[in-house]
Amino acid sequence: MDDSVALARDLVRFDTISPPGTEEACAAHLAALLREAGLAVAEHAFAPGRVSLIARLAGTDAALAPLVFTGHLDTVPLGSAPWSVDPRGEIRDGRLYGRGASDMKAGVAAFVAAVTDRARAAPAPARGITLVLTAGEETGCRGAADLARQGLMGEASGLVVAEPTANRLALAHKGALHLRGRTRGATAHGSMPDLGDNAVLKATRAVEALRGFAIERPAHPLLGTPTLAVTSLHGGEAVNVIPDSCTLTLDLRTLPGQDHAATLARLQEAMGPEVALDPPLADLPAVGTDPSDPFATAVARIVREVVPGAGQVIGMPYFTDGSVLQGALGGCPTVILGPGEPGQAHQTDEWCATDAIATAHRIYAALIRDWCR
Repeated sequence: MDDSVALARDLVRFDTISPPGTEEACAAHLAALLREAGLAVAEHAFAPGRVSLIARLAGTDAALAPLVFTGHLDTVPLGSAPWSVDPRGEIRDGRLYGRGASDMKAGVAAFVAAVTDRARAAPAPARGITLVLTAGEETGCRGAADLARQGLMGEASGLVVAEPTANRLALAHKGALHLRGRTRGATAHGSMPDLGDNAVLKATRAVEALRGFAIERPAHPLLGTPTLAVTSLHGGEAVNVIPDSCTLTLDLRTLPGQDHAATLARLQEAMGPEVALDPPLADLPAVGTDPSDPFATAVARIVREVVPGAGQVIGMPYFTDGSVLQGALGGCPTVILGPGEPGQAHQTDEWCATDAIATAHRIYAALIRDWCR
């Protein structure tokens, strides 16, 4: 079994479901492996048990900005549907099953294996390597944001986000603007609605107004157009009482370069003054890298060498810690590239192909040889 596959199985066996978030034991396991290989490791907790790691392998040329890999340790809950396999890591018919197998412990295992292999080899690389292993990504990139607030990142020559892409190279992903709005009214008896002020009707009028709302941006070549979805509407307490409050939530997915503040102002105008918007639940910019960037072209060449016939670059609809870390690392070129199956993220009976994990291990090792020599 490839070392990266064995490590991925070990990582899946750690319960890191968020919420509540219990990454500490998994982080400690990785910290021990990385220290044994010779990396300098620092733990950073944004809350009790919510531990992120920054691990550094020094290069011989301090003038060269490091290569950075990142991945998150937390997972989403198992869901209410029963699993037919052990959600804590089972290998069957060439697949590693379990919560986090694709999203994204397989990616973490593959780059940790590649970096520890390089750390044990001689001579040391010219360019250093940094690993950023985060807690709390699934609940709004909380761990990455905590590291960024503390100014712990420094510069980078390139960032690899090992989220699931089935080992296809993605050069962009969408941003996220998650919002909660509230309407207020006055209660009355259900038989005398004219004596009340129905907050649910106010919310539904706002939702109806959004049918014609257009986020006016040219389509991105890899991401397409921005999207807006109304994801919940909650109001009322009893069948015979006019509701005096209602909440709704919105999920906007944005494009590189899109101004979230300007989009939010236009959205508020469209919904009207009866809707009060809370501060954003998530405000994460999109990520995009020019395909002609030297780091992007180097990664694309290596993917083609390791995976003959690898297709064109792609974009991803989800957001990642790259939304936070790209800026914190000085705006470095960023790619999304990992062994997980995108369609398996958050699914019952989640799995990742073991061959894909081993392939990602080879891709990352080749990138380290090429970019850090």
